[in-house]
Amino acid sequence: MISQLSIFAENTKGAMQRITQLLSDAGVNMNTLITNDSAEYGIVRMLVSDDARAIDALSAAGYMCRTDYVIAVEISDDCGSLNRLLTTMQRGNINIDYIYVTYSNLSHKPVAIMRTQDAMEVEEFLTGQGYAMVSRISD
Repeated sequence: MISQLSIFAENTKGAMQRITQLLSDAGVNMNTLITNDSAEYGIVRMLVSDDARAIDALSAAGYMCRTDYVIAVEISDDCGSLNRLLTTMQRGNINIDYIYVTYSNLSHKPVAIMRTQDAMEVEEFLTGQGYAMVSRISD
């Protein structure tokens, strides 16, 4: 599994820039970023170079944040690879809370980032199906 930082932020003009400025000032590199929004607040999910430093900087500025563990599965860079992964998970009767795809600077391949229930069991299942789990996407 891989550690993911989640930040709860107001959905206002300049909100993302304030977050990126805080992380930049703290020397934290963002490897992956995805946002989900609602009318007033959004959730910013990211994979960063240093979770602890990111949380310290963001918490000091008043942001509510936490780390979660998500599954990171390497997929091939060809048409249908995500569909094949999702078909495998459907055959395994696995529900996905959310998913996004990023790119690994280490393997130079796409990586599907997923939140599921029973993540350890899902990783074991996918490994048994021939998928490679990723513990980092960048140095």
